[in-house]
Amino acid sequence: MKASTFDLSRKTLSPTILSPKFPFAWPPSIPVLIPHRLRRKLRSRIRSRQSPSSSLASLQTSFHPADTLQSLRAHQWSVYDAQYLVLIVLGIFALSILESPGAFVKTAIATLLLTSLLLPITRQFFLPILPIICWLVFWKACGSIPGEYRPPIWVRVLPALENIFYGANLSNILSAHQSAVLDVLAWLPYGIIHFGAPVVCSILMFIFAPPGTVPLFARSFGYMNVIGVLIQLSFPCSPPWYENLYGLAPANYSVAGSPAGLARIDQLFGLNLYTSTFTASPMVFGAFPSLHAGSATIEALFMSHVFPQLQPVFIAYTLWLWWATMYLSHHYAVDLVGGSLLSGVVFYVAKSSFLPHCQPGKTFRWDYDFAQIGETDNGYTLANFDQKAREDADDWTIGSSSSIASGLDSPIDESQSMWEGETLASHSDTEAQR
Repeated sequence: MKASTFDLSRKTLSPTILSPKFPFAWPPSIPVLIPHRLRRKLRSRIRSRQSPSSSLASLQTSFHPADTLQSLRAHQWSVYDAQYLVLIVLGIFALSILESPGAFVKTAIATLLLTSLLLPITRQFFLPILPIICWLVFWKACGSIPGEYRPPIWVRVLPALENIFYGANLSNILSAHQSAVLDVLAWLPYGIIHFGAPVVCSILMFIFAPPGTVPLFARSFGYMNVIGVLIQLSFPCSPPWYENLYGLAPANYSVAGSPAGLARIDQLFGLNLYTSTFTASPMVFGAFPSLHAGSATIEALFMSHVFPQLQPVFIAYTLWLWWATMYLSHHYAVDLVGGSLLSGVVFYVAKSSFLPHCQPGKTFRWDYDFAQIGETDNGYTLANFDQKAREDADDWTIGSSSSIASGLDSPIDESQSMWEGETLASHSDTEAQR
């Protein structure tokens, strides 16, 4: 009775706040659109997959630059950190010779990039894609290099190698019979899927692959393209469309690019997309190696590592793109072999030392409590994870752990702090345990 009286008195004394009424209704938010029971089921399912002793699959949410500076002070520098020196030198060179945009825009872009690397919440995304950013800027800057500082263009080498290895010019053979159907079939992998495949592969690997796979894929993809552009710059070769237009006459850097078979796509859809893009290409004589083939191959290798049962599908896509590049007269067959071999070497280096292995019975990234990385004499390297180790993760400096000797996961020393932390919740650095 007293409790009832007390409650009543509280109700009479408490102020009443009326919510304002509007003549219109606010649109429902996304959580409201999803039934409460379904939201609760999904939330509990994700939480049930996460081990209470491991935060391997979680992401960094800190906005404090002090966390990044602390990681830099405690970082144990190794030979793998030389990659950043290469990227810095290449980036400064590319920005300095790039004619447009202007100096103000370049400075603003560089400032935004440095800011993204300073904040932990954005560093986990931008640090792994630094090689990709460097590749795009460097590729764009190649058109600003004066012709007198560039090596002579090789016009006869690739056709000669084509005849030596295959006995004929496969590009001319495949492009001899043309039709609108074949044009569209070649355009899809070369002009559409090629540009969206890296994003789709990254999303799928982020969900289904072990944590640390996506950052390694981004680095491998970027460095493969950087190496490819360096080869194209130092060994410029004419593509098949040049032979079709000018024969084997000597070439110079004043020759504009050509969309080749993609010009028929512009005519088919009434566009000027590929004609204007390829005509103004900064790398007109970058036939060897084919970065289209290299991109498809490295995507197929990483996806086959995560989804081995779908390997025939990825091989079929790579061969499909191979055919498209030759049908559209953009590459010789030897260019495709060179690009795929380059990707194979990059993937082998990544897999042998840095790529986490998929574990039986684990479907999603949230299922992983530890990562199996590389190969040792006793088997795989086991890396255990906790909150501190996740914050101090390092994608490229992965060492062995003494826990493999006993078959148990040893806790990571909490004093470790690594500069490359929070790269999409990648695996931690265990070099300090050696």
